[in-house]
Amino acid sequence: MTSDSPKYRPLERFWPYAGLAEQPSAAELAALDPDLYEALFGAQKRPFSITVVFPALDVPSFSAALEMARASAEFRETGAGESLRYRARFWSSEASRLRDLFQIVGHSDATEVLIDDRPVPYARELWLPLVWFLIPR
Repeated sequence: MTSDSPKYRPLERFWPYAGLAEQPSAAELAALDPDLYEALFGAQKRPFSITVVFPALDVPSFSAALEMARASAEFRETGAGESLRYRARFWSSEASRLRDLFQIVGHSDATEVLIDDRPVPYARELWLPLVWFLIPR
């Protein structure tokens, strides 16, 4: 130890945590997993929805599928690299747009269909054809 006084005085704050808000922003809350959101804030009232979760696919019309997914009621990208997934939520009033997207990405076994954010049996084979009946002719 030297008897000289220090030339500078460090700030009395902890660097990476100093600028964080105490409450999460609306964007951070929207990005939460639906199960975590329900555990933290309780069940929310919202209409019946079908969510299509799909990876990046090597099909010619994938860019159109991505545009359709981004135009859905809620769209989110999660993961990176091999685990990148696109998540598009559709309300029952958007049945035709859901069908158009599913016709492109539904051929992949990695595509998941969630009913009200939950994986249910026969979602592809039963629930989606039932929603197609909502499409006006």
